[in-house]
Amino acid sequence: MRLLVLVVLSIALMVVDARFAVLKPVRSQMGLVLMESYLITDLPQRLWQGVAGQFGSRTELIAENEKLRTEGLLLQGRLQKLAALTEQNVRLRELLNSSALVNEKVEVAELIGVDPNPFTHRILINKGERDGVFLGQPVLDARGLMGQVVELMPYTARVLLLTDTTHSIPVQINRNGLRAIASGTGNPERLELRHVADTADVKEGDLLVSSGMGQRFPAGYPVATVNEVIHDSGQPFAIVRAIPTAALNRSRYMLLVFTDSRSAEQRATDAAMAQEEADRRGISGAAAPVEGQTPAAGPQGTAPTAPAGAAPSAPVPATPAGVAPAVPSRPTVTAPAMPPAPAAPAATVPARPAATPVAPAQPRRE
Repeated sequence: MRLLVLVVLSIALMVVDARFAVLKPVRSQMGLVLMESYLITDLPQRLWQGVAGQFGSRTELIAENEKLRTEGLLLQGRLQKLAALTEQNVRLRELLNSSALVNEKVEVAELIGVDPNPFTHRILINKGERDGVFLGQPVLDARGLMGQVVELMPYTARVLLLTDTTHSIPVQINRNGLRAIASGTGNPERLELRHVADTADVKEGDLLVSSGMGQRFPAGYPVATVNEVIHDSGQPFAIVRAIPTAALNRSRYMLLVFTDSRSAEQRATDAAMAQEEADRRGISGAAAPVEGQTPAAGPQGTAPTAPAGAAPSAPVPATPAGVAPAVPSRPTVTAPAMPPAPAAPAATVPARPAATPVAPAQPRRE
C-alpha cells in the first residue's frame, strides 16, 4: 500500500513538474542539497585520486624533465655542430670563390697544428710531399697570402707565416706600384715596410700586393693594408706599418698554390713561339683558298704586280682553248713557293715564270 502511494505521488510530481512551474524553486533547492550530498559521498574517491595523481605526476614530471634536459643538451650539441658546419661552409665557399680568381693550380689544405714556440710563427698543415707539396710553395687563405712551406714531411708540411721575424716578402703598393720589402715583426697583426724613403708616396689604407720579384710568391696577391705611416724629418726612412689581409691566427683552411716552374724568360719565349705558330696557321689557312682559285685571286693578290710582268700574259686567257692547259701550270709553280714565304713573295714568283708558258704558245701560232 505504501509503495503504491509513493508511486502515485511520484507520478503526480512528475506530471506537475512537467506541466507547471510551481515546483521549479523546490527542484533548485533540492538540487543544492543533492549536490552537497554527492560531494560528500565522492570525497574519499577524490582524495585517493588526488594523492595518487600527486605522486604520479611528480614522478612523471621528474622523468619528463630529465628527458627534456637530455633533448636540450642534444639539440644544443647539434646546434653547435650546425654552427661549426655553417662557418666551415662559409670558409670553403670563400676559398672556392678566391680560387676562381687564381690563375695557378690550387689545392685546399687544413690546419692541424700550431708551433708552441711563441717566438716563431709556424703552422702545420695536412698536406705533404706525397700530395705534391714542395719547399717554398706559397700558401694563402681566402683573404691574402699567409706564408710559404719551409719543411716537408710525407703527409704534412710546416708553413712559415709572413709575420715571423725571419720572413720578408717583396711587395708593391697597388695604387702607384711603389716597391718595398715587408718584414715580419713577431706580431700576428703587424708587418713593417723596411727602407722606405721618407718622401715616398705611401698613405694609410694603401693595399700591398706581392710583386713577384723574389721569384717565390706569384705577383698580384694581397699581402697587407697600410695602417700607419710615421715621417721623421731627422731620419732618411719612414716607419710604415701594415696589417696582413690574411687571417693568420684564425684561418683553418688555406690554399696551396702550384705556380709555373718555368722562368720568366722561358715563359716569354714559349708565349712568343705559340703566338708565331698561331699567326703562321692563320696565314696559311687564309692563303689556301687563294691557290685553289687562281682566276678569282688574280685581281686581288697580283694586282700590284700585274703592270710589271703580266702585261703579255693578259691576252693568254683570251687565246683559244689550246692555251688552257698552260693555266694549271701556274699553281704547280706557286705551290712549293707559298709555305716557306709570306704571301707577297708568293704572288711575285708566279708572275715571272708566267712568261715561260707563252714561249711554247708561239710555235702553235706559226
